[in-house]
Amino acid sequence: MTAHVIADAAEALAVARALVGEFRTDASVRDRERRLPRAELDRLSTSGLLAVTVPADHGGADVDAATLAEIFRLLATADGSLAQIPQSHFVYVNVIRRQGTEQQRKFFYGELLAGRRLGNAQSEAGTRHVQDIRTRLDRQPDGTYLLTGTKNYSTGALFAHWIPVLARTEDDKLHVAYVPADAPGLTVDDDWDGLGQRTTASGTVHLDAVPVPADRLFAHHLTFEGPQLHGAVAQLLHAAIDVGIAGGALAEAVAFVRTKSRPWFESGFETAAEDPLLIQRFGELAIQVRASEALLKEAARAVDAARAELTDDTAAEASIAVAAAKVTAAQAAVDVAGALFEVSGTRSALNSLNLHRHWRDARTHTLHDPTRWKVQHIGRHVLNGTRPPRHGLL
Repeated sequence: MTAHVIADAAEALAVARALVGEFRTDASVRDRERRLPRAELDRLSTSGLLAVTVPADHGGADVDAATLAEIFRLLATADGSLAQIPQSHFVYVNVIRRQGTEQQRKFFYGELLAGRRLGNAQSEAGTRHVQDIRTRLDRQPDGTYLLTGTKNYSTGALFAHWIPVLARTEDDKLHVAYVPADAPGLTVDDDWDGLGQRTTASGTVHLDAVPVPADRLFAHHLTFEGPQLHGAVAQLLHAAIDVGIAGGALAEAVAFVRTKSRPWFESGFETAAEDPLLIQRFGELAIQVRASEALLKEAARAVDAARAELTDDTAAEASIAVAAAKVTAAQAAVDVAGALFEVSGTRSALNSLNLHRHWRDARTHTLHDPTRWKVQHIGRHVLNGTRPPRHGLL
């Protein structure tokens, strides 16, 4: 695979805007037919967008968090499923940047610049909680490892060239093993049947004594031993997806009411768009979307500021800013996508129109991690100055 190399943030955003126009065209059909977006992901790869966080000294654009968040927001306005697939890709690019040796960085940055995609195999169903990782890396006499376990909700794995796997070594320390998708003993089941994000193929990864060379391991436990932005960046991208879904749903509602909705007979107007009660509701929804967009930008600025001068305090401020953005974005996505039907009328509920894909995507994606805990950490920080924990989900 060959890919274009994007030069800077301005080009990255221009490429993203052009692709969004393409991706929006068949987004509803892909969702309705559960047509997996392999061709669209190949377009993402060859466009160079998946390598935009590669450092400049390795040939990448090294875009800031604000640019990356905007790319995800734009993608999600067109297709909430498609936008979700590369989220883990960028998270695990960050792991390479922070924990990789120079040799590891050189190899994987070359892969990224060539358009290779990273998936994920991190969550495990049936364990005590999300951080109870039971997949094991067993060291062999020759210094290699065998990787064994089962992973669920593995968004991106089915489309990936490399699958980063969270696992523990014999000392119970957390590592990431970067495994080629065609490795012996690795299989990916396309068994995701969620009500939303239908085309993410977030299925199951089976790992049956998968061989892993030592130079494909990254000591992820070290990520959380000092001030870090791992969780803030990951959550920023989740927030951007929710903001994009909200914006896409609002745009869909506007188009529907302008062209298809009938005015309520008591309004006295010829068109639904003139109804003052609908005008009021659209104003409220627009404010909610604008607020979520503003907090997303503020959170991205906080992440970029912390990256420039990383301390416990700047990392905490970034995490809190991202948490505020995520709480607001999640609520906006669900509210606006649900209100689409309220403002559009009975016809909007027709299954053939598939307008419910926005709500299904919002409802499914916002279940990723509970915003109620983010509100708790925000409250503790503002009231008592308590820094948020370093667990990668904030």
